[in-house]
Amino acid sequence: MELFGTAGIRGDVVERVTPELALAVGRAAGRDADEFALGHDGRVSSPALADALASGLASAGADVVRIGAVPTPALAYASRGRRGVMVTASHNPPSDNGIKLFDDGEEYDGDAEGAIERRVDAAESAAQWGEWGQSTAADVLPEYRTAVAEYARGHGAAPDGLTVAVDCGNGMAGVATPQVLRELGANVVATEANVDGYFPGRESKPTPESLANFRSFVGATDAAFGIGHDGDADRIVVVDGDGDVVHEDTILAILAEHYTRASAAADPVVVTTPNASGRIDERVADAGGRVERVHLGALHEGVARERAAGDEETAVVFAAEPWKHIHTAFSGWIDGVASAAVLTRLFAAESLTERRATVTERPYRKVSVEYPDERKAEAMATLGQTLPDAFPDAEVSTEYGVRLTFPDDSWTLVRPSGTEPYVRIYAESDDVDTLVDEVRDVVTSAVDAVSAE
Repeated sequence: MELFGTAGIRGDVVERVTPELALAVGRAAGRDADEFALGHDGRVSSPALADALASGLASAGADVVRIGAVPTPALAYASRGRRGVMVTASHNPPSDNGIKLFDDGEEYDGDAEGAIERRVDAAESAAQWGEWGQSTAADVLPEYRTAVAEYARGHGAAPDGLTVAVDCGNGMAGVATPQVLRELGANVVATEANVDGYFPGRESKPTPESLANFRSFVGATDAAFGIGHDGDADRIVVVDGDGDVVHEDTILAILAEHYTRASAAADPVVVTTPNASGRIDERVADAGGRVERVHLGALHEGVARERAAGDEETAVVFAAEPWKHIHTAFSGWIDGVASAAVLTRLFAAESLTERRATVTERPYRKVSVEYPDERKAEAMATLGQTLPDAFPDAEVSTEYGVRLTFPDDSWTLVRPSGTEPYVRIYAESDDVDTLVDEVRDVVTSAVDAVSAE
């Protein structure tokens, strides 16, 4: 598909995600259901794009329930029992925006997105005038926040007296995470909690670099740990009490182990992605479960696959890719607010330092090689041959990119980005820098060879 990437539709609001496109996507989607919940993030362009989507949905015959500016997880919550559309570019720059579609709390799968793309290409006309839908408004935030807090109370311990710092990044987390953690009993110190579509406090993607000021703040306070969110609060970054970012796969391993141990199922399953660390497999296996992988951007498809493949003893207890978590007993959507709530209670019962001590943290790196979107397929086809040739002692999987697993359990994965013009390299090894340098040489050679054709 050309319109949809691994996380819906995203791009520049002048060149790609325009009101015209939003109108067309709304009209294409509106034929699928009688009612849609429609929300948007705090970006400057989001209200106008939401207006265009509402017009498209209504002109296709669907009723629209507008829930206003909310985190993406709140829109997903509102889409239960109906369809949903969220206007957000998540962690992209403020000049970008995007569209995500939901069906009963889960993101559209590839087949559903493909159907929308075909209708957009066909430029289907509106429904007859008497069949157009109507628009109403609803406020779901209070109910959503209460539901998250109630779910989190089933895990860990009450965080009474625990200080948690939260960097909302001027995104939609400002209307959700501090409120939920305070409802649970934590002492919350929130920064950049005002929603501002220009993201003046820091860029909307929470990285070690963009969180530099927040990290210093956490290290200088009595906060037990800190939480950073992206623009729509579906992803989460954790900072320890010293202000250091905890590796995303360590947090994933902590949550995966907790959910596996807490499950009464004989066959507890954690679904993750090919770029996720082996430390997750280690902790889940120690807890008596197993890990299955699915390609990035398709956690919900992986959950459905494992449920269908299992039996009455199988339960998918958790699903995640780095910094993006699905708490399957609570929802079918990625939810950074729920992650913040559950982790707060887990760290109240046993500190982040204590839980982290059980996780084997081998050096891990991710690097990007710039490459145009239209040539990625050719480059990956070449790498499917050249990478195994360069590392003949590795076990090779080409199901989700090219993944090489070595006899010492170190590994590397090369895959094309679904949202940006890069080929990504992931690696985990005791000598990760050497492994990355060797893999990057092969990738660069392949990219150069394809570019020269």
